[in-house]
Amino acid sequence: MPTFDMDPYDGDENDYMPQEDDWDRDMLLDPAWEKQQRKTFTAWCNSHLRKAGTQIENIEEDFRDGLKLMLLLEVISGERLAKPERGKMRVHKISNVNKALHYITSKGVKLVSIGAEEIVDGNAKMTLGMIWTIILRFAIQDISVEETSAKEGLLLWCQRKTAPYKNVNIQNFHISWKDGLGFCALIHRHRPELIDYGKLRKDDPMTNLNTAFDVAEKYLDIPKMLDAEDIVGTARPDEKAIMTYVSSFYHAFSGAQKAETAANRICKVLAVNQENEQLMEDYEKLASDLLEWIRRTIPWLENRAPENTMLAMQQKLEDFRDYRRQHKPPKVQEKCQLEINFNTLQTKLRLSNRPAFMPSEGKMVSDVSNAWGGLEGAEKGYEEWLLNEIRRLERLDHLAEKFRQKAATHEAWTEGKEEMLQARDFETASLSEIKALLKKHEAFESDLAAHQDRVEQIAAIAQELNELDYYDSPSVNSRCQRICDRWDALGALTQKRSEALQRTEKLLETIDQLYLEFAKRAAPFNNWMEGAMEDLQDTFIVHTIEEIQVRQLVPQRDQALIEEHARQQNNERLRRQFANQANVIGPWIQTKMEEIGRISIEMHGTLEDQLTHLRQYEKNIVNYKPKIDQLEGDHQLIQEALIFDNKHTNYTMEHIRVGWEQLLTTIARTINEIENQILTRDAKGISQDQMNEFRASFNHFDRKKTGMMEAEDFKTCLISLGYNMGEAEFSRIMSIVDPNRVGVVTFQAFIDFMSRETADTDTADQVMASFKVLAGDKNFIMADELRRELPPDQAEYCIARMAPYSGTDAVPGALDYMSFSTALYGESDL
Repeated sequence: MPTFDMDPYDGDENDYMPQEDDWDRDMLLDPAWEKQQRKTFTAWCNSHLRKAGTQIENIEEDFRDGLKLMLLLEVISGERLAKPERGKMRVHKISNVNKALHYITSKGVKLVSIGAEEIVDGNAKMTLGMIWTIILRFAIQDISVEETSAKEGLLLWCQRKTAPYKNVNIQNFHISWKDGLGFCALIHRHRPELIDYGKLRKDDPMTNLNTAFDVAEKYLDIPKMLDAEDIVGTARPDEKAIMTYVSSFYHAFSGAQKAETAANRICKVLAVNQENEQLMEDYEKLASDLLEWIRRTIPWLENRAPENTMLAMQQKLEDFRDYRRQHKPPKVQEKCQLEINFNTLQTKLRLSNRPAFMPSEGKMVSDVSNAWGGLEGAEKGYEEWLLNEIRRLERLDHLAEKFRQKAATHEAWTEGKEEMLQARDFETASLSEIKALLKKHEAFESDLAAHQDRVEQIAAIAQELNELDYYDSPSVNSRCQRICDRWDALGALTQKRSEALQRTEKLLETIDQLYLEFAKRAAPFNNWMEGAMEDLQDTFIVHTIEEIQVRQLVPQRDQALIEEHARQQNNERLRRQFANQANVIGPWIQTKMEEIGRISIEMHGTLEDQLTHLRQYEKNIVNYKPKIDQLEGDHQLIQEALIFDNKHTNYTMEHIRVGWEQLLTTIARTINEIENQILTRDAKGISQDQMNEFRASFNHFDRKKTGMMEAEDFKTCLISLGYNMGEAEFSRIMSIVDPNRVGVVTFQAFIDFMSRETADTDTADQVMASFKVLAGDKNFIMADELRRELPPDQAEYCIARMAPYSGTDAVPGALDYMSFSTALYGESDL
C-alpha cells in the first residue's frame, strides 16, 4: 500500500511551519498540546460534519474506516470524492483512507511520512497531523490580507482587527491569546453588541476566555474548541490549536470580508493620496523657501551703493565670492531637487490615475525658473558693477595719489615765495643790487610761468576726481582752491614786486648819475664800491634746490618702473595659469553634457543599465569638483591683482560656474527621468522591448534632438501611430502630457501617455463603491464606521477631510464620502 509524505508546504505559498519537526514519527507530542489539539481538531471536524448530519467522538478511532474522513473532505471542499468501499475488512478501510489522502495530494499538498495503514491502525499522532494538514489547506491557506497569505495573512488580519483595542498585542498564535482579550476584541470589532469590552480586565483571563468562547458558540456558530483552563493552565498554548480556533473566527466573519476588501482598497488609495499630499507639501515648502531666499537675495545683489575705498569694495567682492561658493550652491541643489520632486510627483499622480499637480499661484516650476533667471541676471549685473567700481576706485586712487604728489611738489615750491615777494629789500639796495634783484625776479617770473602747467594739471586732476565721484573730493577741492588762490596771490605779488623794483631802479639810476659825478671826484671810493657790488652779485645761484630734487626723483622712478614690470610679469603668469585650467575644464564640461544627453536617449541595455551608467557619471562629475575649486582660487588671485582681461582664453569664471551648475542639474535631472521611467515601466508592466519601441519613436520625432518633442512633432508622431484626431482632441491630449503648458513633451510624459490605457489603477467610482460597502450601502458614512473599519490614522484622515452629508436621508454626524472620493481624483479621471 502507498505511504504518503505529509508536508503541507509544497512551494512558497505553503511555507507555514517545519512539518517534519512537528510531526516526527519517533517523538510524542507534548501531552498538554496533544490534549488541546484533540479537543480543537475534533470540534473543528464536527463543525463541518454536522452539516452532513454526523459527528465524531474520538478523532483517531472514528476516522479509521476512512468513511467519515472522505465525508469531511467532501463537506469542506464541496466536491465529490471517489465512491467509498463499504466493506468492513481492513483492506476496504485502507482503500478509503488512500482515496482521502490521494484527494488531499491532488490539492497541491505534499504529505510527509504517513500511510493509510497508520490512520487505519488508529495512530493518534499521525491522525492529528493529517487533520492539521486538512485544516491548513482548507481553512488557512487561502486567507490573504495585504498580499500576505496563510499564517502570516491570518496573523495580519488579527493585528489589523485588534489594533484599536487597549491591552491587545497579537504577535503570535500562542501566548498572545492567553489573556482572552484577543478573542474578545475580534468579536467586539465585528459584533460590538455581543460583548461589553470596556468591562474586561487583562488580569482575569478565565472570564475573558469563557466570555469569548461562550458568545462565539451561542451567537457566531463557532463550536467551543478549547476550554479556558486548557489555555490558562499551559505556559505556551498549542499554536495549531489556537490557529484553528482563530481561523474559525476569520471564516465566521467572512461576510465582513467584503468590507475588509473595501477597507483595503480605501487604505491603499489613502496611502497613495497621503504620500502624494506629502510630496505636494514638500514641493510647496521647498518652492516657498527657494522663492523667499531669491526674494531676499536679489535686493542685496541690486544694491549699487558704492564704497569710498578700495578696501571696502574688495570686501564686497569677497562677500560676493562667499555667496557664490557657500550660499548659492545649496540653493542650486534645492532648485534641482525641486524639479526632480515635481517630475516624480507628476509621474506618481499619473500612475495612480490622479490629475496633474498644480502648485499654488506663483510657485510653478516656471515661476521658480523665472525668479532664478532674475537672480542670475542680478548676479551678473552685481559682479560687473563690483569690477567696474574697483576699476573706478583704482583710477581714483591713482589720480588722488598723483594729485597729492603734484600738490605737495607745488606747495613745497611755493613755500616762502610770498614772503620773498613781499620783502622790502629793494628799499635799501644799490642800483647794482636792484639790477641783480631785477634779474633774479625775471628768473622767478620765468619759473612762475613754467609752474603754470603744474597748477593747471592739479586743477584738471581735481576736476576728474570730482567727475569720478571721489569720496574725498571736498578736501581735494579745498586744497586745489588753496593752491589756485595762492597762485593768484603769487601772480599779484610778482607783478607788484616787479613794478616796485622797476621804480626803484629808475630812482637809483638817477642817484647813480649823481654818484658818477661824485665818482669823478672820488675815484678810489667809487672803485671800492664797484668791487663790493660785484662781490655781492657773485653769491646768487639759481634753481639749486630743484636740481637736487630731480637727481633724487630719477632713481625713485627707475625703482617704480622695475616694480611695475615685475607686477605685470606676475599678472601674465596668473592669466596663463587660469587660462590653462579653464581651457581644459570648459571643454570637459561641454563633453560631459553631450555624453549625458546621448546616454539618456540611446537604447543600449536596460533602464537599470542606463541608471548605473549615469550614476557612475555623477560620481565622476562630483569627483571633478576640486578642479573647479582650484580654478576659483586662481580667479580670486586674478581679481585681487585687478586683472580684467585675459587674451589666453575665451572662458570666464562665470562661464565655468554656469556650465558646472548646469552639468550638476542635468545629471541629477536625467537620473530622475530614468528612475521615473522605471517606476512607470514597473507600474504598467511595460517590457524592455516596448520601452525600446517607445524610445525609438520618440527619438525619431525629436527633430531638434533636445530630449523633448515639440507640440507639432508630437502631433505628427501620434498620426504616425494611427491616431486620427481633431484640434480639440489634440488639445485634450496635450493637457495630459503637458499640464504646465510648456509647449513640449518629455519622454516620461510620452511613455505615460502611450501606456495609460493599460494601467490597473483605482478609480473614483471604485473608491466610492468601497466606501459604500463600509457604510452598509448608505449614501453617507459615520465617523464611528470609519474608525471601526480603517486604521486610526487613515480613519482620522478621512474624517478631517469629509464634508457633512447634506442629502435628504442625512442624520446627525453623517459624512459625505461621495464628494470625498471624487476629490481624491480631481474633477475627472484620466
